[in-house]
Amino acid sequence: MKQTLQLRLGQHLTMTPQLQQAIRLLQLSTLELQTEIQEALDSNLMLEVDDEHNTPVNGSQSEQAPESEINASNNKDPASTELNSPEKNSEMPDELPVDSNWEDTYDMVASTTSASAAPERDYEVSGNTEESLHEHLHWQKQLTPFSETDQVIAEVIIDAINDDGYLGQTLEELHLAIPEELEVELDEVEAVLHRIQNFDPPGVGARDLRESLELQLKQLELDIDPTLKKQTFQLLSDHFDLLANRDFNLLTRRMKISEDELKQIIQLIQSLNPRPGSQITSERAEYIIPDVIVNKVKGQWRVELNPDAAPRIRVNSHYASLIKQVQNSKDNTCLKNHLQEARWFIKSLSSRNDTLLKVAHCIVERQTEFLEHGEEAMKALVLHDIAEKIEMHESTISRVTTKKYMHTPRGIFELKYFFSSHVSTASGGECSATAIRALIKKLVAAELPNKPLSDSKIANILSDQGIMVARRTVAKYREALAIPPSNERKRLA
Repeated sequence: MKQTLQLRLGQHLTMTPQLQQAIRLLQLSTLELQTEIQEALDSNLMLEVDDEHNTPVNGSQSEQAPESEINASNNKDPASTELNSPEKNSEMPDELPVDSNWEDTYDMVASTTSASAAPERDYEVSGNTEESLHEHLHWQKQLTPFSETDQVIAEVIIDAINDDGYLGQTLEELHLAIPEELEVELDEVEAVLHRIQNFDPPGVGARDLRESLELQLKQLELDIDPTLKKQTFQLLSDHFDLLANRDFNLLTRRMKISEDELKQIIQLIQSLNPRPGSQITSERAEYIIPDVIVNKVKGQWRVELNPDAAPRIRVNSHYASLIKQVQNSKDNTCLKNHLQEARWFIKSLSSRNDTLLKVAHCIVERQTEFLEHGEEAMKALVLHDIAEKIEMHESTISRVTTKKYMHTPRGIFELKYFFSSHVSTASGGECSATAIRALIKKLVAAELPNKPLSDSKIANILSDQGIMVARRTVAKYREALAIPPSNERKRLA
């Protein structure tokens, strides 16, 4: 084939670095965005925090002095400022005593001046000060008079306890984990285990749920009727399977007690903790910073960005003005590059905030009934509805609504929460999946304790209300709400 040159006209979209940066900032969460802004402030000398629009902390300079005084102080010559400072005005004495120290004359003055000039700040304790369950058990082990051999056995047992407080291995497996040179018997391992089961929290070191409940019942310090305590022990040791299957009629016949007595026993068991290890946890609470705040003002819902979510930044005017003054071409090019990157970054942040505000406005406009009346009034909403209204792609809406949160009078919700599929109604309308889950939760809460509603019965009730939903769909929504099936919800009236 002969090689030739051809001219063709066409259009294509190019992912410029600026567009890539805008897309990346769009999908960041609040904490990730704060980290990204801090990195930009550290790496780009043209960027600075806009203190005029950010909330001052512990009395900023703008609160203490008028703007005219601040500008006047900023325009002073640095050399004259240094000469007029209190530390520079202190004159050096002509002669000092022979036995005097330099630090006695100057360091104390400097330290006193700097200490008095430093603003008071509130410092938060950094790091995790909470102890884990294993640390708590090892601490109690050190306080227990164990022999050297029992210390080794206790350490092996404590290491085998999981975060819920249960022993994750059998006695035989623990026995194999102990060094053979100690010549430990299996009954010695069991004896040390019984001592550890008396540690705090009550119920720790149990091998199953029944044993954990028995241990907690033994250490219960409340003033309980001895007869009730004895009957509870009997139920846990002899009829625990019947209690798990909620066969209350057979329980009353086997134990020869009335329903009221059985109800008291079950209430006592329910007061115990099925996961004793959860009382001691090393996990720190994670706080959510909402990106959008929604309030009702004069009968209208107002949507605004959270000013505390991320600091506002701007271009440093002083460094920007140096571009015209710097003669060195290399330095001038460096300053221009930093200025251009700073403008792109600020523009990307502004674009992110505008898009987030548009999406939040559309969500609030669509879900006004939810804000007024709750989950049962939630309307069906998909990404395409918002994308079509604000004339953006669905992928952009997906990025905006991921890991972004909205603060409303009903609580803090992720923006994804307001999107749900729909189910057809008998009148030809639509009902959102969130509203159906709320209705299922309401029906289960109002059901009779001894006659819980089955999935088929719930589907029939919803059908009578005009919501056409299958039994399998009800089961799926019920499981999503962590509601057990009807046979496990049965309890005494």
